[in-house]
Amino acid sequence: MEFFEKLTSLAAKVRLQGPAIQTEEATKNAFVMPFINTVLGYDVFDPQEVTPEFVCDVGTKKGEKIDYAIMKDGEVQILIECKKIGESLSINHASQLFRYFHVTSARISILTNGQVYRFFTDLDAPNKMDEKPFLELDLLDIDEYSVPELIKLTKSAFDVDSIISAAGELKYVSQLKKLIGAQVSKPEDDFVKFFASRVYEGVITQRVREQFFELTRKALAQFLNDQINDRLKSAMSGVIQPTIASLTVTNSANTDLQERDESEDKILTTLEELEGYHIVRAVVRSVVDAKRIVQRDTQSYFGILLDDNNRKPICRLHFNRSQKYLGIFDEEKNETRHAISSIDEIYEYADQLKKTVGYYD
Repeated sequence: MEFFEKLTSLAAKVRLQGPAIQTEEATKNAFVMPFINTVLGYDVFDPQEVTPEFVCDVGTKKGEKIDYAIMKDGEVQILIECKKIGESLSINHASQLFRYFHVTSARISILTNGQVYRFFTDLDAPNKMDEKPFLELDLLDIDEYSVPELIKLTKSAFDVDSIISAAGELKYVSQLKKLIGAQVSKPEDDFVKFFASRVYEGVITQRVREQFFELTRKALAQFLNDQINDRLKSAMSGVIQPTIASLTVTNSANTDLQERDESEDKILTTLEELEGYHIVRAVVRSVVDAKRIVQRDTQSYFGILLDDNNRKPICRLHFNRSQKYLGIFDEEKNETRHAISSIDEIYEYADQLKKTVGYYD
């Protein structure tokens, strides 16, 4: 299973089981241990590789324990401190990590609640854990840019030098993204003044600043919307254009699977449909090359096919009504519709989707 598939599989588990988890211990068993074992690839049942309840005496504090220490060649490489799922993660929750970090050989520490993982190192001062993480992973909102860096933490690819060298850039890019997000929703005075001074030729008075506060906020929002729309139009242009093969209709029992709505101008591909497509693609790419998974929209449903072939339907997304349905096909190409309340529930049908793809290969 590819790394991203392991992440999305664990994410589906967190989404389904998270509400039932009530304790820190249950969080560790249900989510953190699978993250260490399945995602990162370390054997949680080998104490020479993963040491639970790791003891590290610091000064007068004796017998305190940290939840997990990941070892390599007898040296501590990664320290992990866990909290209960749903509990907020702040620097105050990392007190034990701070104490243990400088007395072990670890260069990486992780603070997690099973859903969110924050990764720290010692960029600001040698052997002293930074107060701000250089990387953050939310399993329910996976940032694609974080995946290559996470792979460097796996057992098979562990490269502490590469991780540390990239950590500085990751840390500041992450902080800048948050800062930009804050400015988009509520621009600060200096930010507003910076842009106003470049388009307004008069004196920047208090009245002008107040006027440009709203203008700057609107401009930022419209700019982001334009970027999203451009990407959406680009994606749709590759989806909607019909080919000769896609317009072929035969008199078989599966004619309905091959029909192509000719009223292209009436088709509207929504963001939800595209998100659903990417979820299906992420699920089935573990059994087939992702390039073979193609989307095709019609007036009545959003189809996902293998090899851009109407005879190889993977599923259909029926999102054009208040009740959403995921249509999955059996070996005879009979469609069964499953009611879903959100697109995230597609993950619950991962096994059926993979089985459908298997019918064609």
